[in-house]
Amino acid sequence: MSTEFAGLTAVVTGAGSGIGLATAKILKERGAMVYGLDLVEGGMSGIATWIQCDLGDDASVAKAFEGITKLDILINNAAISAVGTIEANPSEEWLKVMNVNVLGIVRTAKSALPLLRSSKSAAIVNTCSVAATAGIPKRAVYSASKGAVLSLTLAMANDHIVDGVRVNCVNPGTADTPWVQRLLAQAADPVAERKALEARQPLGRLVSSEEVASAICYLASPLQGSTTGTSLNVDGGMQGLRIPK
Repeated sequence: MSTEFAGLTAVVTGAGSGIGLATAKILKERGAMVYGLDLVEGGMSGIATWIQCDLGDDASVAKAFEGITKLDILINNAAISAVGTIEANPSEEWLKVMNVNVLGIVRTAKSALPLLRSSKSAAIVNTCSVAATAGIPKRAVYSASKGAVLSLTLAMANDHIVDGVRVNCVNPGTADTPWVQRLLAQAADPVAERKALEARQPLGRLVSSEEVASAICYLASPLQGSTTGTSLNVDGGMQGLRIPK
């Protein structure tokens, strides 16, 4: 088993479940000490040290980093979503999604940068989405937030290359996460809705949390020291392929 993260310390936001938990598992298995920032501990017991944190609140994020004295890797994975067109979502929901999905990254990165600058293997990986680059129905606010994450990733990569901090992002397609499972449960016909989600990805299935986590850890790895300002699609071909029917 690879141990390229041995001796390194990582923070993963949204580590209680889904992609965040899968990422924390890989990092730990490969030698990292992992802190998991989340509202609840979820499944991270024995995998990461849980720090309760609300990414939508300045004070909560600042407090979460108070006990962290060394940091090499920051995984900005936590996000919230919303269903609807621009007419369906009230301004309050737009502000809530942007506050967590975009400003949440800003808050954690601000707290992490003083520590990351001292690392010889400093890396930030943001979880973006294929929604940043492909029009997806009834995901207006979520898509807008992830478009901002993509642009923010590039800006951060440029600003902090002088600090020796690499910044990249992954763009997952529709992943088989607890949030998607809850969304399916609310559908009038969950089976038909799942089939529709699977069909829009050329591979014909949902992306797994482990596949996205593997891509995140690839970008975070010190073995990828020349990779920065990159977005890596893990979307079953959704963005780039048009399969004949």
